[in-house]
Amino acid sequence: MKKNRIIWIVVIILVVVAIAVATGNHYSTLKKRESDFSVRDTASVTKIFIADKQLNEVTLQRTPKGWIINGKYPANQKLVDMLLGTLKKMRVKAPVSLAEYNNVVERMAATAKKVEIYREVYRINLFNKIKLFKHEKRTKVFYVGDATPNNLGTYMLIEGAKTPYIVFIPSFRGFLYSRFSPEPDDWKSHTVFNKKLADISSVELVFHRDPANSFRVDVVDALGNYKLIRLIDNKEITRYDTLKLLNFLTSFRDLRYETRMNNIIDPVKMDSIVHSPPLYEMTLVDRNKDTTYVRMFEKKKTEDKIPDLQIALVPVDHDRFYALINGGQDFVLMQYFVFDKVLKPLSYYETGGGSR
Repeated sequence: MKKNRIIWIVVIILVVVAIAVATGNHYSTLKKRESDFSVRDTASVTKIFIADKQLNEVTLQRTPKGWIINGKYPANQKLVDMLLGTLKKMRVKAPVSLAEYNNVVERMAATAKKVEIYREVYRINLFNKIKLFKHEKRTKVFYVGDATPNNLGTYMLIEGAKTPYIVFIPSFRGFLYSRFSPEPDDWKSHTVFNKKLADISSVELVFHRDPANSFRVDVVDALGNYKLIRLIDNKEITRYDTLKLLNFLTSFRDLRYETRMNNIIDPVKMDSIVHSPPLYEMTLVDRNKDTTYVRMFEKKKTEDKIPDLQIALVPVDHDRFYALINGGQDFVLMQYFVFDKVLKPLSYYETGGGSR
């Protein structure tokens, strides 16, 4: 009888311990899930969706050719790398205190940005050794609020959780919410052209103020054979400086604009500029028949008034010019310093004589 009583006491103790452990693990797991903001394996991230309360939203997606924005435009790789680095490095400092809880939750409800992380995962993953049935899955959703009063942390909240946390990056002094922009323009690449010589099929450059110097270069093969065509009469130029033409074709490797002007310049002024006669038009066709078309316009300097004459002089800006890119969607500012090497006239390449 005494023996049975001891057995029952031991069983009851074991059951109580088991319940305590299970409850503790559940609580610990719940707390970990509510504070698990970082993404350790950013190489598996396939897509990032960011949206705000003003209906701005952007989808950054990984493709074989690089990251793209909303399925259309190439993304700025440096900014995407910064975002991925942020997702990997950010850590939780502490939960929001009871004293500031209501205030933080109210502000986040009004201004927080929603972030969804999609990753490439496996339906079967045994000890990270056997991986089967790969697919894309939304693995994390959280909300990014504003900065803490000392600007050293950012309030964040996992979807479905009750407690916001202060999130930071160790050894980094600053807030993180600005890195989660829902504005597509903030993510666009500044690249206008990025083609190697081997990728180019043809380049056409039209000089609207000097049609006789407009030309097209057709890349015949990879052995350095080109056709130089004068556009005004469609004549092939047979005598040209091969080295100069080669330098022209190899100058499209990384040409970038300075600033996107869509939301900076007055819309009326921008409309006036894009409907004025352009300076140049350039069309590059690659081996995959993808076409990059750029329409370029003169830029005036800031008006300088002469007090005595009350005349506004508006000289031409010889350092910068405007352009339409991305199918006319983006109005940008470019530098002659960057683009001069691909804006030389036909006469620069000719060596005299020969056309047919």
